[in-house]
Amino acid sequence: MNCYPMNSHAAKGCLSLLAGAMLLASSAAFATAEPAKAPVVAKELQQAKTYTVSSAPTEPLELAKPTLPDLSGYTAEAAAAKIVRSKPGKISVRRMMQEDALKDFIGGDNKMAEWVVRQHGIPQAIFVDDGYINLKDLVKKLPKQYISETAPGVYLARIPIVVGRHGILDIDQQTKELRLSQEGGSFLVNDGQLFVRDTKVTGWREKDNGPATFRSPKEFRPFLLAWGGTETYIVNSQMASFGYANSKSYGVSISQYTPNMAKVLKRPEPTGWIVGSEFSDMWYGFYCYETRDFVVKGNTYKDNIVYGIDPHDRSHGLIIADNTVHGTKKKHGIIISREVNDSFIFNNRSFDNKLSGLVIDRNSINNVIAYNEIYRNHTDGITLYESADNLLWGNKVLSNKRHGIRIRNSVNIRLYENISMANGLTGVYGHIKDLSDTDRDIKLDPFDAQVSLIVVGGELAANGSGPMSIDSPLSVELYRVSMLAPTKSSGISFSGILGERQDEILDLLVRQQKAVLIDPVERQTELRD
Repeated sequence: MNCYPMNSHAAKGCLSLLAGAMLLASSAAFATAEPAKAPVVAKELQQAKTYTVSSAPTEPLELAKPTLPDLSGYTAEAAAAKIVRSKPGKISVRRMMQEDALKDFIGGDNKMAEWVVRQHGIPQAIFVDDGYINLKDLVKKLPKQYISETAPGVYLARIPIVVGRHGILDIDQQTKELRLSQEGGSFLVNDGQLFVRDTKVTGWREKDNGPATFRSPKEFRPFLLAWGGTETYIVNSQMASFGYANSKSYGVSISQYTPNMAKVLKRPEPTGWIVGSEFSDMWYGFYCYETRDFVVKGNTYKDNIVYGIDPHDRSHGLIIADNTVHGTKKKHGIIISREVNDSFIFNNRSFDNKLSGLVIDRNSINNVIAYNEIYRNHTDGITLYESADNLLWGNKVLSNKRHGIRIRNSVNIRLYENISMANGLTGVYGHIKDLSDTDRDIKLDPFDAQVSLIVVGGELAANGSGPMSIDSPLSVELYRVSMLAPTKSSGISFSGILGERQDEILDLLVRQQKAVLIDPVERQTELRD
């Protein structure tokens, strides 16, 4: 069954059909599924050897549904109401050197050479300062060699555009399309307030008279970057063919200045909204760094190169909701990584991505991941790597090629009312791994490399290698978990330590309908001592 919906109604209908079909499927349908492989674990990780299985009190396991942020205020009208037009801005063209907002692109390592070659002289940029400017009016006031109208409402910028610290640039429906010239080295930098509303912004290859479609990671392509202290609002717009493998030049990026610059300039964390928009052929569809309270709502991220949505280092209070992310070519659909905390990821659809649909990574804690539909991704559905204290509630994780939900080196992971169905390997897979010989920049103390989880409610059904496999957990609690449609003729079978005590677990969980606690004897001894 092919299942590529582009809206929530189509997605839900298709998911229901898929679920029904897989529940009725015979074991032969998964005969070729790749068997689960034991994780590579170094000896010093001190795996537990003996476990007890016992009933646990159910009351502490019951949780109320998570309270999710109200999205009703993030609208086009609310974004427009933030625009202050009372003071006309100033427009100038000046050299790119000695500008704080451009130091990352002009400073050391001969970075300026890129723009010297493209502009055939000392690099210059368009600046909007000290008030409000509409892009249509900006074009009228500048020579055509810098920005010109190539068709009614279609503008081509041949040099960078910078919104200064007290500037406000509004690109609205009067602009049918803003094209940023790849040959000229054009890009957008926001150091004040930027509004992109009901329009289209495209990286443009003049030679081809068409979009600057991706060709190689190191080839310059136009991009949008917003710095610390800024507000950026992108609403009901389309952006395409942005970004390449260069710092701060990934596509649409929201980033605090470097620590020294942020301190000198006294800039708070950046913020803003991206609502109801479409992003395609971007190196990264969305990237942020040390960003607060940013809202990414109701957008489509399709056919981007490395990631669809990628919040990064020390961002917090984010809302990522109601987005559709699919067709990411190199890595994951949605990923948060390196201490992205206290955020909400809910009601998103992520499918047909090269690796996982949704990843929580590298010490990202205290996040709520709820009601997402994660399916037909080419590796795992939802992946948690080295990230403790997260709640997964009511997600549908279907027909991913490897594990449905994968948890590595992460403790206090709570899985409530999730459906993990028809995945190629395991419905829920927990394991520990020594990372000392890997290229990941997170190094764990051996005693921190643990897995503990609570699984309450939901369904684990028709998964190729069984409903659940947990290797050497710190603890596991199970309650009210439905396990249907086993793909093996022998019936439901667990892997890992659960398999060793399967009869006891199923007796408590299914026949007696009690909560089950699986606990290492070594841990119990430590607690008594």
